[in-house]
Amino acid sequence: MSEIVADTPPADDLAPVARIYGQPMAQMPLDLYIPPDALAVMLDAFEGPLDLLLYLIRKANVNVLDIPMAPLTIQYLEYVEAMRASNLELAADYLVMAAMLIEIKSRMLLPRPKPGDGEEVEDPRAELVRRLIEYEQMKLAAYGLNALPQAERDFHWVETWVERTVARRLPEVSVEDLCAAWRTILRQARLSTSHRVQREELSVREHMGIILRRLRESGGFVEFMSLFDVSDGPSLLVVHFLAMLELAREQLLELTQADTFAPIYVRLTDGRADA
Repeated sequence: MSEIVADTPPADDLAPVARIYGQPMAQMPLDLYIPPDALAVMLDAFEGPLDLLLYLIRKANVNVLDIPMAPLTIQYLEYVEAMRASNLELAADYLVMAAMLIEIKSRMLLPRPKPGDGEEVEDPRAELVRRLIEYEQMKLAAYGLNALPQAERDFHWVETWVERTVARRLPEVSVEDLCAAWRTILRQARLSTSHRVQREELSVREHMGIILRRLRESGGFVEFMSLFDVSDGPSLLVVHFLAMLELAREQLLELTQADTFAPIYVRLTDGRADA
């Protein structure tokens, strides 16, 4: 009795299924053990249900604003079902999202009511789309922050010891010192301001007439100091004094004094007093 034996290529002609340390492996090991929690790695790669949904959407290359709920729900449930039996605690938040996807899918299968005047029927996927967009924005922002240089990862701190005698110490400035410095600046600004001197026309003859009228109104005899008003300023006082000296030179008035260091009086001469 003849036996039919199938022709099989030698083991050397078979393509290796893998390479371990550079050596080809012709077949999988028969005693390979896969632990029950090995599937947890599949969902541990995602940071939550939204991360898994975003991965499925990007993998299918669909628009997040127009999500096909039927195939997305099926793929999502396949991922979650693989984990539900082995690790229920890890899949709890994924089951909540699965219920939400099923609800959205059911609402989309129902006929939508006709919108009234000026009203818009809300898309059942609107809330899910909003959460996905916000999550993607936060994820991109986190990637941007993670790309920034971080201490102990991209660079290390360097500490140096500086002696107190070498280090330059800059004490803090008090409010009083700051006010004093500001007052010094203002005082220097006032000293540097320019003063424009303008020519003022002053008439000695006019002041001579003022003195004569004052003496006639007072009876021709007045104390010297009472003829001057200190509020007039130095220029007017000088002209007024020159006018008085000119009147004395022309013998229109006399300067008298009762005793040494006594008050000085001014009186009209006899001829002007009678005029």
